[in-house]
Amino acid sequence: MKLLEGKRGVVFGIANDRSYAWCITKQLIEHGAKCVFTHLPGAKMEHRVRLALDELGLKHPWMMPCDVQSDTDLDAVFARLKEDFGKIDFIVHSVAYADRKYLEIGNFHTTPRAVWNQALDISAYSLLALAQRAPQVMPEGGSIIAMSYFGGEKVIPGYNVMGIAKAALEHTSRYLAAELGRKKIRVNTISGGPLRTLAASAVGGINDVFEHYKHKSPMHRNIEGEEVGNTAVFLLSNQASAITGENLHVDCGYSIIGV
Repeated sequence: MKLLEGKRGVVFGIANDRSYAWCITKQLIEHGAKCVFTHLPGAKMEHRVRLALDELGLKHPWMMPCDVQSDTDLDAVFARLKEDFGKIDFIVHSVAYADRKYLEIGNFHTTPRAVWNQALDISAYSLLALAQRAPQVMPEGGSIIAMSYFGGEKVIPGYNVMGIAKAALEHTSRYLAAELGRKKIRVNTISGGPLRTLAASAVGGINDVFEHYKHKSPMHRNIEGEEVGNTAVFLLSNQASAITGENLHVDCGYSIIGV
């Protein structure tokens, strides 16, 4: 059974074939969705994303450059989506960034204002920016999901300012869910366990985190990207039609453990 047959949406955040956005896209396609994409501006970033999508069998994908810090870029993407497709059914937000110099264990207290502002702008405000424009391409409603992590709820050494950004992201999604529900637009987040992605490699002590999850989670293993992708399929499908404002943990149960 293909849960997303006939649905189309845009994915923000594919970096390579190991990113959460790539894993999500893989499962969306397998369930019948038609996906279009953005990439960071520049030929190098476009090439990297095209290579990742080629692995999924997408030879000529619809793509546009987009820096989520630029309202001009965002306006152009949504105008083009409306022009080319009229409407879409879902948006996947898998965008996050913080200066890796400040993602080291013990140096959160040294975070400069500019680094803080940049991390929250790219990682959290960008969800609000997408949602502001969503109604123009979701006149009949739709679904938005964003990727979070447990470091937005509890202290994960080395996650630092990204933890603050994820906390902001999760609460932003709740306020958006409360307001956009009347427009039949659902907004949820997925709190995925650690995955060996380009973004994860920037976090100090990440290898220790993987080992800790493996030994402490009830399932005694780390997650697979496909498992987060399957959760995204569910949340974007009609099977989740009454679910909004939720943060769904996909972490082999790690988040329920106290010690």
